[in-house]
Amino acid sequence: MANPELVGARFHDCPSGWACDIINNNNIKAINLEGSGIERFQHGSGETLATAIAAAYSEQEPWFGYYWAPTSVLGKYPMVRVDVGAHDPEAHACNGTPDCATPTLSAYPTAKVKTAVSGTLTEREPEVVELMSNVSFTNAQMGEVLAWQADNNASYDEAAVYFLTNNKDVWSNWLNAEAKEKLSALLQ
Repeated sequence: MANPELVGARFHDCPSGWACDIINNNNIKAINLEGSGIERFQHGSGETLATAIAAAYSEQEPWFGYYWAPTSVLGKYPMVRVDVGAHDPEAHACNGTPDCATPTLSAYPTAKVKTAVSGTLTEREPEVVELMSNVSFTNAQMGEVLAWQADNNASYDEAAVYFLTNNKDVWSNWLNAEAKEKLSALLQ
């Protein structure tokens, strides 16, 4: 990096012992980030990592580092993902080992969330299973709900109502016409 001061000359990293610790360390080696004048700073916990984001945002300071989604933190603070290129499964596998001989920059893989149900539920509640197979939302959408929940000290039920009230364009595609009409009436 030609101007490490633009990002505060620091890469905020996950705590030692987390899987991301090893992966990020190898990504940092692959691009010689520290040789570019950017210090790798490992936080002692996920909470201090989140607090660093909040403090930087509050003080309008740069923040450069690793964080995952969806979370209330990324739902609350607008961040920009740094494009490090495509995910390379072989490079990522090597980067996940402490003794990786050839660290290579690789994006993290996109994690898919899957819903599993029992066969008895499928037989007993086919409409619920159909609904669950339609449920889909982005990290940003979930992050926004999690941020609202954290800011309002809300319960999971309250967060669900918040989501339904504010995201009809998302959930309306999950339901059949009758269910959509009933839920819309409840939310008015």
